[in-house]
Amino acid sequence: MPQKPGLYYAGMEAGGTKFICMVASGPDDVRAQISFPTTKPEETLGRAVSFFKDHRPFAGMGIGTFGPCDLNPASPAYGCLSTSIKPGWKQADVLGAFRQAFDVPIGIDTDVNTAALGEYTWGAGQELDVVLYLTVGTGIGGGGAINGRMMHGLFHPEMGHIRVPRADGDRFAGLCAYHGDCLQGLASGPAIEARWGKPASKLPPGHPAWKMEAHYLALAVYNYIYTLSPNRVILGGGVMHQGHLFPLIREQVRRLLNGYIQLPLILERIDEYIVPPALGDRAGVLGAVALALQTAEEKHL
Repeated sequence: MPQKPGLYYAGMEAGGTKFICMVASGPDDVRAQISFPTTKPEETLGRAVSFFKDHRPFAGMGIGTFGPCDLNPASPAYGCLSTSIKPGWKQADVLGAFRQAFDVPIGIDTDVNTAALGEYTWGAGQELDVVLYLTVGTGIGGGGAINGRMMHGLFHPEMGHIRVPRADGDRFAGLCAYHGDCLQGLASGPAIEARWGKPASKLPPGHPAWKMEAHYLALAVYNYIYTLSPNRVILGGGVMHQGHLFPLIREQVRRLLNGYIQLPLILERIDEYIVPPALGDRAGVLGAVALALQTAEEKHL
């Protein structure tokens, strides 16, 4: 999906911590961008609507939202969160406010699915059939793009809630409000801080926290490799700003695979296979722009 100078699209990454709104034709042509904290739904969505009204015209809109969210266009709750630990956001209608305000094609998906689409379109996933994007931050979520189409089915992927074997000696109860010690409950940013008493950004590279974190993330990636067979695994989010984590995760993934996958990309060039996002922290919002472009093009077919 090429960048189209002269045609602009609205993209919004709706996160549980902050919203990022952008009007752009692609990563090299951004007309306007804003970021603000996620507060109550009416206030936050209203602020986003106001931003986009101030930066019209645009040919389409894409929304990447935190979830879980109903993404079935035939459902009466399409575009609404189904549940949320974020106060006030349970059953919030994320899509409705924008449908009422703008007469353009609007697409909605999860923030991690749109991040995968952004990397597929303009980043580390270009020209690859199956791209997996995992974000490790306030929560853990995963999404994917298959030939430029985001993963859907019965629901959308919830890769942060898989079960992983505990590291030896780890007695931490886990922080997930729904599952306790799932991957998110054991390895998210808040879990790191709760277990070690300091946020990830304050822990030095040699701290034992990182060996444990790599253990959990490598187990997750190992499972995703076997179940989804991605051409590339992209690890983003605030925790992955700790670049020293990547070699630890790669080495543990290779050890876990134990020679079963006899491919040079795994055996010899795994640093090209498990990578940070080429779009950096803009992967989600640029993915929303890519979704807007995709949705507008489909509307006019």
